[in-house]
Amino acid sequence: MNRMMTLVAFLQAQNCSNLPGSWRHPSTMLDFTTPEYYQRIARTLEDGKIQLAFFDDRLALPDLYTGHHAEAIGAGVRAVKMDPSTILMAMGMATQKLGLGTTYSTTYYEPYHVARVFATMDLMLKGRVAWNIVTSLNSAEALNFGQASHMEHDARYDRADEFMEVVMGHWNTWEDDALILDKAGQFADPAKVHRLDHVGANFKSRGPFSVPRSPQGHPVLIQAGQSGRGQAFAAHWAELVFVIYHNLEAGKQQYAAFKNAVAAAGRDPSQVHIAPACYVIVGGSEDEAQAKRAIIEESARPVDALVLISEVLNYDFGAKGYDEPFSDEELAGFSWHGFRERVVQFSGKKNPTVRDFVEVSGRGTIAEHMVFCGTPKSVADQMEEWFVAPACDGFVLAATHMPGSYEDAVRLVVPELQRRGLFQREYRGNTLRENLGLDIPRATDWHQKRKAAQ
Repeated sequence: MNRMMTLVAFLQAQNCSNLPGSWRHPSTMLDFTTPEYYQRIARTLEDGKIQLAFFDDRLALPDLYTGHHAEAIGAGVRAVKMDPSTILMAMGMATQKLGLGTTYSTTYYEPYHVARVFATMDLMLKGRVAWNIVTSLNSAEALNFGQASHMEHDARYDRADEFMEVVMGHWNTWEDDALILDKAGQFADPAKVHRLDHVGANFKSRGPFSVPRSPQGHPVLIQAGQSGRGQAFAAHWAELVFVIYHNLEAGKQQYAAFKNAVAAAGRDPSQVHIAPACYVIVGGSEDEAQAKRAIIEESARPVDALVLISEVLNYDFGAKGYDEPFSDEELAGFSWHGFRERVVQFSGKKNPTVRDFVEVSGRGTIAEHMVFCGTPKSVADQMEEWFVAPACDGFVLAATHMPGSYEDAVRLVVPELQRRGLFQREYRGNTLRENLGLDIPRATDWHQKRKAAQ
């Protein structure tokens, strides 16, 4: 079979897409507190044979900028934060093949809880679920969970590694054929249901787990770490990696380096998909596409960037002069190391300013990600160039407005990619793993690896 693109829709359970100004777009629908809003998007994505839609999430609204939530609320900068797992289920009930993923934090939840929530969702959606693993970002999230401060970057990843050991251990408690369901005999084979008995630095969790395995074994694992520690975590655990690349050459280099890191971790690189975020702006002509782009760019406000950068770096950017360099100490304290490192690299400055962070990152605007703008043919040309290079295995489609961005992609770009043999015309199977071309894991394999490592 020819290599096929993976296309992923990037969703938020809130008033806007990941682009904060999207709610201001004249075509955006604002019934985001209803199930119908998300079900419309889900049906559109499934019509386009998109493999996966996943929800990013934070556990606090962005209130770091100026030390108060007023700016974010007034400007609608991701001011609503609903629980995405509930919305995921509503979307799942309106679809049959579309994969659905959501974010859960390894810093503010317990592994048994996360394991049970995702295993149950995976059963209810017949093997279509993915978990986006995050370690969370800022002190606002810590305060919402009764903590005085947010954990240090590397400590969060140390905790996350152990968290994954516990979750994966529970997911592999039930062997694939443990259920017997013989009304005259046994319900399940006790010899094929195991206790975990985990005791570690951060967690104790006994088991046995209370949820049998799904048709895809267990949920697909998504991760977005781009710092050194985050990349090591992703190379060890992730099956779909969400990245941000500034240009094609950087993408080719980082793609190859990460695939090598996956191989060095003892895993098959073909079983890990790398997908950079992009905005697709498509029109019947180049002029029409550029006119659409102008409307999108006009929806941005300066406050959007300042609110969002403060949120992800856990620092009040309103407390710093716009052209005043950050000190080494301030930079070291920023929460998202990968974000900080990109700005240092592409600004060419060891100590960037607020202006550098705004302009280099493009946060709050479409400049944050790659923009493929033009006719269906020219957009497909750009996507094909990246895919064939190779700089990626597919793309995470960010939305400039809702639900129009996805409607345009499905109606105009997907058919052109299909015509070129770059994207699937039909779903390969019923589970997310089948549709991503990922192997279905067996519980017995997990137990054998665990014994070998002991």
